[in-house]
Amino acid sequence: MTVRKRSGKSTWLYGLSILTASVVLLVFIVTATRAWWLGALSAVALVSACAVIWLFHRQQHHEASELDGRLETVQRHYSESEQRFRALLESLPKVAVQGYDRNRRVIYWNEASTRLYGYLPDEAQGRKLEELIIPDSMRQAVIDAHHDWITHGIEIPAEELELTHKTGAPVAVFSHHVMIGEHTENPLMFCVDVDLSDQKQARRDLEFVTNFDTLTHLPNRQSFETELNDCLTESGRQNRQVAVIFVDLDRFGEINDAQGYELGDALLLLVAQRLRQRQRGSDLLARFGSDEFVMAFPRLETDSDALQLVESVLETFNQPYVLADREIHLTASIGVSLFPYNGNTARELVHNADVAKNRAKLFGPNCYWFFNQQLHDELVHQHRLAERLQHALRDDELSMHYQPQVAANSGRIENLEALVRWFPPEGGSISPGEFIPVAERSNLIHRLGKWVIEEVCRQKAAWNQLELNDYRVDINFSGKQVTYLEVFDQLEACMEHYGLTSRDIGIELTENVLIQADDNVLDTLRRLYHRGMKIAIDDFGTGYSSLSYLKLFPVTALKIDRSFVRDSPDDPSDRAIMAATVFIGHRLGLEVIAEGVETEEQLELVRELGCDLVQGYYCFKPMAADDAQNLLTGLVTPINRYSG
Repeated sequence: MTVRKRSGKSTWLYGLSILTASVVLLVFIVTATRAWWLGALSAVALVSACAVIWLFHRQQHHEASELDGRLETVQRHYSESEQRFRALLESLPKVAVQGYDRNRRVIYWNEASTRLYGYLPDEAQGRKLEELIIPDSMRQAVIDAHHDWITHGIEIPAEELELTHKTGAPVAVFSHHVMIGEHTENPLMFCVDVDLSDQKQARRDLEFVTNFDTLTHLPNRQSFETELNDCLTESGRQNRQVAVIFVDLDRFGEINDAQGYELGDALLLLVAQRLRQRQRGSDLLARFGSDEFVMAFPRLETDSDALQLVESVLETFNQPYVLADREIHLTASIGVSLFPYNGNTARELVHNADVAKNRAKLFGPNCYWFFNQQLHDELVHQHRLAERLQHALRDDELSMHYQPQVAANSGRIENLEALVRWFPPEGGSISPGEFIPVAERSNLIHRLGKWVIEEVCRQKAAWNQLELNDYRVDINFSGKQVTYLEVFDQLEACMEHYGLTSRDIGIELTENVLIQADDNVLDTLRRLYHRGMKIAIDDFGTGYSSLSYLKLFPVTALKIDRSFVRDSPDDPSDRAIMAATVFIGHRLGLEVIAEGVETEEQLELVRELGCDLVQGYYCFKPMAADDAQNLLTGLVTPINRYSG
């Protein structure tokens, strides 16, 4: 066997090709991490491999031409290899590769370079890199760097650069340079540029959504608070006030539900546009939530300046918003906090303005409220009360009391209303008028309501065992409860568990709850109504409803509010309202109950007006379950208020 010795150059190229192939394999293993800069290194290594192997094959081709009878085979192999390498280079979609000589003239330009820089290969061939893609500000530095690379072996570092498109537009790339044959007279150099446009755009998008609202392009909470803190620092030095105004669109969720989110978004854009028109040069405006905007007005001299600004913001909602030839009327609730009186940081001021906004909502649409110390103290008290209520539910500090409803003419007990009471272990009692609103605001109302349902159903089942079946017990449901439809499922499940029917348990709701109830709530109430459950409108006459709504609601009784009963003996207007309520209620087939009857004079009046049932301290006070049981079983004889 004849052993053919390789020439020095052939051996060097062969070894280098093996080494480069190993590097390529290693780099491609590493690039499984999918980091873009590793992708760039992969591309560099791949180009190096292609160049080295290509040179190796070219040398092999030269040597093979001297071998006997093998020229045609070597040429075919060389051609196939070159085609594969070129195809591989052209297949890199985001990696632009430019080959050039020691004078920086282009000798290779792949398709990715055309896509990235705009030049066709024929346009680029033979021209210097600095004439094509190097910005004027970088040209001399590039020339010097290449000179040091070729002459002194100082490599050009890989880095992010902003090069130039054919049109003059900037092109962001991660650029790396590779030299092949650096110790020869004609080294080949390759510039490998990874397109960073997607990464740059993603970074810009991330920066935008971090600081701005994507719909209105207004600053978001984070950006607003940063700017506001800077504003507060400046205002503190100048001894000026800053007003923070929290704007919450009233019932905006209903517009989204009824009209769709597309119209809702268009409406928000119009609101943002109008609020911008209220801005002065130094004022701040941001969108915090789906229907919340916050503004900051620095450089105020007096409190009256803040009041004028609030009224100016409210004027934003005086005129209807027109969308698709439709007029939409919006209202808002506004809370205001003032620097330095209500806080020294952006977060404090925004929080306190939000608190004031919540108070404004209690007074109806287009109302505003300035934060003050009293409001702060109330909030602290309510927070502590909510914590105590949680413990009360856990430690069984609550109990149910029952107040009878009696027939107006005979005095016979017909039904009872279940009323929750709270007697803390330290003594005394906490009024339902105090802890029920706290339960609603803290969402403890659902837990409290579930406990009431369970306790009332258990007690009614126990009374049924004593053959006290004739007395229905009515349970009050708050507006916050009925937004949670499962509350009625809980009621039905509990009644079924204790073997109760619609004759045993009734429901009381305020008229405002019914007015604001959605179709799902009303459908559920209709289902219960048709199953025979009694449903009463509590505190009738104190809400915003019209009597015409009564025919739409699935109700069986009206309870005239105690405020009318209290003043009716001396106030003709109250008597007229009561008389009208009784008349219309009876015409609609509804039972009418007068609550809050505390004197004989009031009793005589409600009987005269034709009320069916009476409830109040003059007849019976609310009483514990044992006392109510003794009353119903006859163990206790009630005072006869109906004699004579």
